[in-house]
Amino acid sequence: MTVEPAARETVFTAPKEHDDRERMRRAHAAAAQRLQVSASGPEVWGWQGRTLGRRTGDGWLRVVAAAMDRAGGRLWEGTATADTQVPRSVPRPRLRGVLDWTASEVAYRAELTEYVPVPPVTLGSPALAQDIALPDAWWTDLRNALSTLATVPTDRESVRQGWIDRNFRRFLGIDAVRIHETTTGHADLHWANLTRAPLVMLDWENWGRLPVGYDLGLLHAYTLAAPATAARIRREFAHVLNTDAGRTGELVALAQLLQACARGVHPTLAPLIARRAEELTHTPVPTH
Repeated sequence: MTVEPAARETVFTAPKEHDDRERMRRAHAAAAQRLQVSASGPEVWGWQGRTLGRRTGDGWLRVVAAAMDRAGGRLWEGTATADTQVPRSVPRPRLRGVLDWTASEVAYRAELTEYVPVPPVTLGSPALAQDIALPDAWWTDLRNALSTLATVPTDRESVRQGWIDRNFRRFLGIDAVRIHETTTGHADLHWANLTRAPLVMLDWENWGRLPVGYDLGLLHAYTLAAPATAARIRREFAHVLNTDAGRTGELVALAQLLQACARGVHPTLAPLIARRAEELTHTPVPTH
């Protein structure tokens, strides 16, 4: 079954400005030359044009750009730290090389990883637009990967209590909760970061400590337009989502998505996310 995201839900797109698109293309070409690889195949843009990736033979070259004062830190180092700290039993691309440079007040990081021939479940959007049949082994692999990842010690903090304190009332209409149970997770678990069978987990820039239930709550929210698959997530991960800690983590994920929806992202998914939040809180979601 082929899953095509609704056009207006597409968020992984090239930058709107021509100059930004060409700047990223020049940066990618420069990185390929310095890493002695040859880029081919279609361009794959990240969230709102922040990254650009292309195949390089048996590798994948991804370039991320940021203003110089925003470069470095947790997101910048995520792929590299995951490569050395997360066990190999968690399926992900191996990192082959990293390159950093600056040009015209913009910082760049190029990451060369192994090429993953299995396509992600969705392209252009993190959300599943219709149900998809994945083999039982795929779900087993996902459970095992998340269980192994949960055991990884790290001081990387992917979700902060301060954000919860500032935003729960604004987006969920309830008092902020205190996070007492955390785990190590991917922190960007959605369908464009998961391949079809066999499972590979992509895009590790944000991994770290987060509330129990956050990863699964995020994936479930991105699946709400595909009710049978959403039900499968609830069955497979009931041991997490049906606990108090799991429900709290899911609420954090929903609140973050509602913040994105308030900015105009995911317009067709927004009412489904709001409905799910209201099911858990029994409180109307504030309108923005």
